[in-house]
Amino acid sequence: MLIMVVDDDESVRRGISRVLQHAGHQVITVGDGEAALEIARERLLDIAIVDRHMDGLDGVAVLRQLRDLQSMCTRVLLSGALDLDTALEAINVGAATHVLEKPIGREALASVVRDTIEARQRVVEAYNDLERSQRSAGRLGLLRLLGSSDFRMAIQPIVDSRDGSVSAYECLLRSTDPVLSGPLSVLRAAEEHGLIGELGAAVALRSAEILSRLPGHLRLFVNLHPAELGDPEGLGDRLRLLQRHAARVTFEITERSSLTEAHGWERSIEAILGRGFTIAVDDLGSGYSSLSILAELQPRFIKIDMSIVRDIDRIPRKQRLFDLLCRFADATDTLVVAEGIETAAEAEVVRGCGAHLMQGYLFARPELAEVVLGRLGTGRAA
Repeated sequence: MLIMVVDDDESVRRGISRVLQHAGHQVITVGDGEAALEIARERLLDIAIVDRHMDGLDGVAVLRQLRDLQSMCTRVLLSGALDLDTALEAINVGAATHVLEKPIGREALASVVRDTIEARQRVVEAYNDLERSQRSAGRLGLLRLLGSSDFRMAIQPIVDSRDGSVSAYECLLRSTDPVLSGPLSVLRAAEEHGLIGELGAAVALRSAEILSRLPGHLRLFVNLHPAELGDPEGLGDRLRLLQRHAARVTFEITERSSLTEAHGWERSIEAILGRGFTIAVDDLGSGYSSLSILAELQPRFIKIDMSIVRDIDRIPRKQRLFDLLCRFADATDTLVVAEGIETAAEAEVVRGCGAHLMQGYLFARPELAEVVLGRLGTGRAA
């Protein structure tokens, strides 16, 4: 523990310091109150032992300011002429937590240290109890959300580059929960509480509902969290929820993640492909494993990240890279989806390079699935 001893008598400082250092504590000795407060502004103290009578700031004044600077510091007032008035003054103003009389003995010092350690332990235990309570509440809150109408899906169209017709939709998380109010907060909560599987099941259920209403010629792209690949059995259960729509479901696996860190990922990929689903590599060009992940997954779709698509009409090197990826896709019987298209000029360039499909705000922003499905049900354009 770090203990500061403040006394204008050097022999007192030296004696107390020797006892505390012998007990294994780190000690700072100071001769006046102003210097003690300067140290308190720079160092986090566990205990401060301060003499009552000193020139300048007296001990009560020093401890009162120390209370404001470091509320968790144990504050000990030391007096050579201890009386009831001194003790009451120090305690009543909240300046001191302990009052000791000179000469101070080993046991008295040891008692202060024990009290401080026990107080720290109580604070830590209270904090841990609060943290456990908050984690439990957060876990229950997420589970409640996943089973409620606040958990929703938006969909965004993916269009055919040849004629602009809608070829597929991508599912995107949405939440109207007041605490878990967006997709990132839902994902982070699922990761923190070990509920990725439960989140995946909720997404699969909502996706199955969408597919049951979506015209049969349209495909649905569903994002797969990297952690799901490390749970082949659980993933298999979730795949069964979508099995009847397998030919129309593409699972997006982001290139930003390290695929091989998910233990058992090979079995998960085999299960996805073996059940008739297809795979898309998402965000290609945003991570560090582009070529290796293409070799490992052999996807049906490559979604080229918007960082490459953005301003591609004005940056020749982006055009060359996109063209190269399109030629690779053609050689491997893979379809390229250009993501994040916002301008007609970007669309024209990626189309000219050989993109098969396009997605972005130029065509439509994500909308709640029920809104889009309602329009499709009335025969209006998507």
